[in-house]
Amino acid sequence: MGISGKLYSFLYLRGFRVWVSYRTQTVLTVLGWVLPVFTYYFVGTSLGNRLVTEIGVKDYTAFFTVGLAFQGYVSSVISTISQRLRNEQLYGTIEYYVISRTGTIGFLLYSALWGLVLNTVNAVVILAIGYALGADYHINILSTLLILVLLLISTLGIGMLAGAVTMITKQGNPISLFFNTFTNLLAGTVFPITVLPIYIRYISYAIPLTWALQG
Repeated sequence: MGISGKLYSFLYLRGFRVWVSYRTQTVLTVLGWVLPVFTYYFVGTSLGNRLVTEIGVKDYTAFFTVGLAFQGYVSSVISTISQRLRNEQLYGTIEYYVISRTGTIGFLLYSALWGLVLNTVNAVVILAIGYALGADYHINILSTLLILVLLLISTLGIGMLAGAVTMITKQGNPISLFFNTFTNLLAGTVFPITVLPIYIRYISYAIPLTWALQG
């Protein structure tokens, strides 16, 4: 099977077809994209000018929508790999991927692609809603793509570590929990890291998403 066949299998058959077949999960996933946008939007509206004077954010809607869009790439890549490995463990098919021509690395890379595609849709939806709510974006396409590629490369390694933990623990993954949850708090996703205490800020500097969002 060539690259095109593998992309078709992992992105369409194992990714899109399975995702849309669970309609309740599909609806809940989309709601999970949309609802946080309105939550932070109304928070920003209620604070008003205090955001500008206290944390220096002039356009809070643009700030948090960009943060949520990029944070989604981190969450999706890490979650997709660990969840796919766990599913294959339950199905009893992971051994076939290990001995196949695709190999373990190929399996992990192609699995991460579905998370990338799904979150690209997520990012477009979030940014579109932000634009409809009045966000003023100034986008340099080349710089954005470069930063996104660097973020994905750094995140992919973390995703493989999360997958390794899943292979051992089966249930419960501290790496996925940290990068899916605490990055909202520590990476400047919904507020600048400058408001954090200095000793916590050092943790933020160790997170790839922090630098991606600043870029």
